[in-house]
Amino acid sequence: MKYIVCEQPEQFELLEKPSPKATEGEALLRITRVGICGTDLHAYAGNQAFFSYPRILGHELSAEVMEIGDNPQGISAGDRVIIMPYLSCGSCVACRHGKTNCCSNIRVLGVHTDGGMQEVISVPNAILIPAGKLSHDEIAIVEPLAIGAHAIRRADLKSGETIVVVGCGPIGIGLMALAKIVGCTVIAMDTNPDRLAFVKEKIGVDHAINVLDEPVEAVAKITDGDLATAVFDATGNKRALESGTDYMSHGGRYVLVGLSKGDLTFAHPKIHAKETTLMCSRNATFDDFQWVKDTLEGGKFPTEAFITHRVPFTEMIASFDSWLKPETGVIKAIVEW
Repeated sequence: MKYIVCEQPEQFELLEKPSPKATEGEALLRITRVGICGTDLHAYAGNQAFFSYPRILGHELSAEVMEIGDNPQGISAGDRVIIMPYLSCGSCVACRHGKTNCCSNIRVLGVHTDGGMQEVISVPNAILIPAGKLSHDEIAIVEPLAIGAHAIRRADLKSGETIVVVGCGPIGIGLMALAKIVGCTVIAMDTNPDRLAFVKEKIGVDHAINVLDEPVEAVAKITDGDLATAVFDATGNKRALESGTDYMSHGGRYVLVGLSKGDLTFAHPKIHAKETTLMCSRNATFDDFQWVKDTLEGGKFPTEAFITHRVPFTEMIASFDSWLKPETGVIKAIVEW
């Protein structure tokens, strides 16, 4: 079978190897779609945390079951499945408290272990979710949308809140769309005017602010001086991460969804005065995946607008560099197998 491996930063290879065999408790899957996310882009560029080379990328996956044994989900050969790409140990303190998303021994497909950029893959039955009515395109975007869903649940967002989401990449866009479904007023921030226009027109955010244009004053004007009760960073950019509390109201929550490799510095008097709740949001849980599945089945997310680029796997290597460039207008690129 064919597979694509990132041998080292900025070097992909299309190679062949024998297909895997399904073992007890695992399913053999034929990959149909692979979504390209920020993790893949950072890994290719050589600046992804928790990463080593060589690595087969790909954790935003759509697949069909080739072989599977008895399983409590009722999945059979021929079914389409969602893959929750987080391999948790089930026994650490986080897992024992139901927080498998931040298992102390976690391995993520395509990051800590080889992922889905290959024709066939064998994975544990336990990480599969029946895809129901979802198309292959919809299945492939469940995981990035679930990241936003988890952040929303972490923040315990309520209808009527006004929030700020910094970063109009795929994770931020998904978060915005789900927050609108919750009933929040959403203020989007970015430096890219095209992406700000996209979230206004396609996602329906209430306000779009360029971070280069006095954003604190803009948020204050929108909220009559209150600022946002919750702020989400979906950039991973150090400067953006450190300035997020400037948009947050007193008594608010600041959720770090984006990941930076470096140290962050906050002025303690400033965050203390607001009694800031500072939290990180990592990966997602089965509940988050189910919420996203239900949302997609209900036709509440603009999948066709979200997926802006698509190539067959034979053209992925030639196309990948272009997806690093904002001027190409990429929101979500999909590789078809």
